Amino acid sequence: MTMKSVRLGLLVCFLASPLASAYADDASYCEALSPAYRKFIAAAQVDAIAADAMAKCKAGDTATGIPVLEKFLKEGQVTLPPRT
Repeated sequence: MTMKSVRLGLLVCFLASPLASAYADDASYCEALSPAYRKFIAAAQVDAIAADAMAKCKAGDTATGIPVLEKFLKEGQVTLPPRT
């Protein structure tokens, strides 16, 4: 293995690490929004748009699911869960 290959490998690992941890944080946050919605907003029936957002969270599409669930919770004057 050449030194250039080693450097490239290290660079890729260095750049990928923050992306992986950011995804894990978004996934955890997205998963925390769903029970908050169910508990405070839709105790009886879940709105179809919110249900789709929760499904997107489970599928890993946090960029789509988070804003929708945040909007529902904010409109319901529910404090958002902490984002870790």
